[in-house]
Amino acid sequence: MRDWFKHLFGKKWDHFARLDARAFPTFAPGSVWLVGAGPGDPGLMSLHAFYALGQADVIVYDALVGEEILTYANPQAELHYAGKRGGKPSPKQNDISLKLIEWAKQNKRVLRLKGGDPFMFGRGGEESETLHNAGVKFRIVPGITAGIGGLAYAGIPATHRDTNQAVIFLTGHDETGNVPQAVDWHAVATAAPVIVMYMAVKHLPSIAQKLVEGGRDPHDKVGIVSNATLPHQSLMVTQLGEAGDFVQQNEVPTPAIVVVGPVVDYAKILNWQEKD
Repeated sequence: MRDWFKHLFGKKWDHFARLDARAFPTFAPGSVWLVGAGPGDPGLMSLHAFYALGQADVIVYDALVGEEILTYANPQAELHYAGKRGGKPSPKQNDISLKLIEWAKQNKRVLRLKGGDPFMFGRGGEESETLHNAGVKFRIVPGITAGIGGLAYAGIPATHRDTNQAVIFLTGHDETGNVPQAVDWHAVATAAPVIVMYMAVKHLPSIAQKLVEGGRDPHDKVGIVSNATLPHQSLMVTQLGEAGDFVQQNEVPTPAIVVVGPVVDYAKILNWQEKD
């Protein structure tokens, strides 16, 4: 493990070598680690995530895990793509879970690598539950979710004491790929000043309409952060009442995080990347 970290961090190794070895848990054969790779920038991954990449025998990664992150993988590891992007053919969730179990029972170290955080709209709960039911040992390694880290890279704080003491996190589609039907849109519209939405660009016209009908001010600012934390990150700003037309008339890159509320205005002064 020390040799791998020395190779990875090069001249920075002396700093990491001073870390207590006990800080890194044992990645045992026959176990599965569900690891959050963060919002995109490899530098935002945790040390445990880097360690898992270097130790894994099998790596099952999602669409939101960039190629640069995979360059840190164990060269001998098997790489398996299991990406899910809206409207495109993708592996079924149950099939993915069954393969994780199969590889673990072959006594392999299995890394399930997910963009963001496994437990924030990442199906980590479903997969770890299946592993538990199959008697497979697993570990959760949290990651920085795009709904917080991605906004920060655009100069948008998820919370600010002058604007909000609450945040709502919302997925833009349900398991069928449609606008979530089980959501109380009035409650979502009125319960918190800030709403952060994942995977919402496709259905933003319908979602924006439901929020306005639920009592949200149509003049509320909407920020759309595309390719968050990556070199080609972009920020588009509109109003809630115009958001539907905006995404239909403009090419909005995905993946993207959509944020509604007064915190969007802070990008004018806090977008630190534009100041570099």
